[in-house]
Amino acid sequence: MKQKIILAGGSGLIGGALAREFSARGFQVVVLTRSPKARADGVAEIFWDAKIVDDWAAQLDGAAAIINLTGKNINCPHTAENLRSITASRVNSVNALAAAIAKIKSPPRVWVQASATGFYGDTGDTLCDESAPSGRDALSNICRDWENSFAAATLPTTRKVTLRIGFVLGRESGALPVLSKLTKLFLGGAVGSGRQYISWIHLADLVQMFVAAVEDEKFSGTFNAVAPNAVTNAEFMRELRHVLHRPWSPPAPEFAVKLGARLMGSEPSLALVSQRCAPNFFLDAGFEFQFPGLRGALENLCR
Repeated sequence: MKQKIILAGGSGLIGGALAREFSARGFQVVVLTRSPKARADGVAEIFWDAKIVDDWAAQLDGAAAIINLTGKNINCPHTAENLRSITASRVNSVNALAAAIAKIKSPPRVWVQASATGFYGDTGDTLCDESAPSGRDALSNICRDWENSFAAATLPTTRKVTLRIGFVLGRESGALPVLSKLTKLFLGGAVGSGRQYISWIHLADLVQMFVAAVEDEKFSGTFNAVAPNAVTNAEFMRELRHVLHRPWSPPAPEFAVKLGARLMGSEPSLALVSQRCAPNFFLDAGFEFQFPGLRGALENLCR
């Protein structure tokens, strides 16, 4: 019988990549989602509302691992109402999963919980490893509440791992296709001052981080899921222009970024905040990055 992997909230960019990877490794993959659909790849999708323990809880019994990616997209205006919804979507899912695990006979051996480098707040050029303190802005508060709910789950037979995920670079969706399109239209300039750091990670490396967290029992605790070489926004856009064969483009001033975000219904701070993070715990564990440098990652994804 195949071992089972549960992907809670696994219908997005990261979840799709994880489903493909674990299926290829011989696992039975079950996705918990609010909008289940039939799939031809052997992955089962089960309805859950991420709030209450219901029929979906039976899927956890005897599972090898659960990976929780659930959370409302943060790329929306950070109004008080939206921030409450973003927090609730994360904390409620953790609490529901913890309650379900407490009721089943054979709990998963490991629970890998997503968090984000937003935990550290706006850090300027300060390099943050996993020991750095939490920030004090809205997203820091959300990440702190998110991680605290996970820490409060008492699961004596389940190993717990938190991955603070950075700016994920994927070919199919996420921010990179949008930035690539703008750059091809000769709009690939730096954002704001361009000095804010981006702690990026290639999707392929992120997937292998999740695999390591699931399969290697030495992984326990909190890890920064980022590449070892954070870059400034100006450096990021310069590399993207190089890979896409576009010339220098003028920067987008901060006021224009804020105006554009308001018109598109997004949040400007996501492009203006600086987070310079290091994956020290992964490096100490001997994790080997396939894409440690930005140019190689972009060349791979933008072909």
